[in-house]
Amino acid sequence: MSNISNNHITYLGTGRRKTSIARVRLIPGSGKLIINGLPGESYLQFSPNYLRISCSPLTILGLNKEYDIYVKAEGGGLTGQADAIRLGLARALCIVNPDNRTTLKSEGLLSRDSRVKERKKYGLRKARKAPQYSKR
Repeated sequence: MSNISNNHITYLGTGRRKTSIARVRLIPGSGKLIINGLPGESYLQFSPNYLRISCSPLTILGLNKEYDIYVKAEGGGLTGQADAIRLGLARALCIVNPDNRTTLKSEGLLSRDSRVKERKKYGLRKARKAPQYSKR
């Protein structure tokens, strides 16, 4: 979905991972990353790994300095949010140019990682960890 307002074309994409949801807006610009009103580097605690994961769709397509990225991320932790941003960004880039889809799909960036934490069961310590068995 794209919106045209104030002579800016906005491309939208939503990404989810674990319990995190990231709503990504792409606007043609200079390449800055803003997450929840903060610079991306400070929001992701200056972690080069989280920054690399979040911006990997742009890096693969060679569009690092072409778009400003505005993200509203909520839920989960930084790992889930970084992966959710990556998926939302990849989906938005597919709207920018449908030819990007084949490249991103072959890199596995358009797949939603559906793994979530398994619930704890009654009588167990965690989801599957049982108390030590005693025969006598």
